[in-house]
Amino acid sequence: MPKLLDSFTLALLATVALASLLPCSGQTAQIFNLATNLAIGLLFFLHGAKLSREAVVAGAGHWRLHLTVLACTFALFPLLGLLLKPVLTPLVTPELYLGVLYLCMLPSTVQSSIAFTSMAQGNVPAAICSATASNLLGIFITPLLVGWLVACHGGAAQNMGSALDIVYQLLLPFIAGQIARRWIGGWVDKHKALLKYVDQGSILMVVYTAFSAAVISGLWQQTPAAALAGLLAVNAILLGLLLATTSLAGRKLGFSREDQITILFCGSKKSLASGVPMAKVLFAGHAIGAIVLPLMLFHQIQLMVCAMLAQRFRKRHLAEARA
Repeated sequence: MPKLLDSFTLALLATVALASLLPCSGQTAQIFNLATNLAIGLLFFLHGAKLSREAVVAGAGHWRLHLTVLACTFALFPLLGLLLKPVLTPLVTPELYLGVLYLCMLPSTVQSSIAFTSMAQGNVPAAICSATASNLLGIFITPLLVGWLVACHGGAAQNMGSALDIVYQLLLPFIAGQIARRWIGGWVDKHKALLKYVDQGSILMVVYTAFSAAVISGLWQQTPAAALAGLLAVNAILLGLLLATTSLAGRKLGFSREDQITILFCGSKKSLASGVPMAKVLFAGHAIGAIVLPLMLFHQIQLMVCAMLAQRFRKRHLAEARA
């Protein structure tokens, strides 16, 4: 389970600092971009090779739970981002609000959603299925939402080229990994640390190139300290609303305690691993530093809050078991 301040969080902070002090540009930036694209392709190939069909089938039949999670992820979250615009925009710059809106359209996490569900004694097979389905559908749904909603609120208009880029850079490598699983699946399962390093390494590369371009374009000069403080408040507001809503929905819809935990952790979180590579594709030609900054902060906040919640659920379960 992710720690409150793990090595990857420190690496993210160091990468942002490096890009702020020594941003890459010119031919160096082109080389980094090429290497980043290759790393992202490898990342999704390994995700495809890692995905177990048996684990997905084990939880696939719980369709009411999955629909609830997907509705929270791809309907409720974007709706809140839009409806709260009058409240959120005074707290952040227009560029950061665009990043917040993009954050609202992303799929759920996979690894941490499953880890927190397991720790809290929730329905782990259903969590595996819901989180996986969210990420797979996000490859299609997120670009559509970006095109329909972000373009209507001052963002860059999306076109068929962006959708094809998603297919080429993300979906095709994933499908290739699924096909190759019969030959390399066992090796990938035995070397899960490799996927972790590719996952984190590709994110760090994208963050470095993104923030390098943003710093050169004047990100920090255009983002006052008050806007950063406001962004923390915006992320906390969004996460709090989703945690409360998913918790209420689980109870009102009559789900078991284990399913309520699954809905809580899978329906309230957003994927940094999917969001950063997608931003690079969907916002190609634009400085995406301000786009991914809200996601990076939200990622850390959700880990800290969900870790505390999972520990609380676990302690409650152990206390009930001893009673």
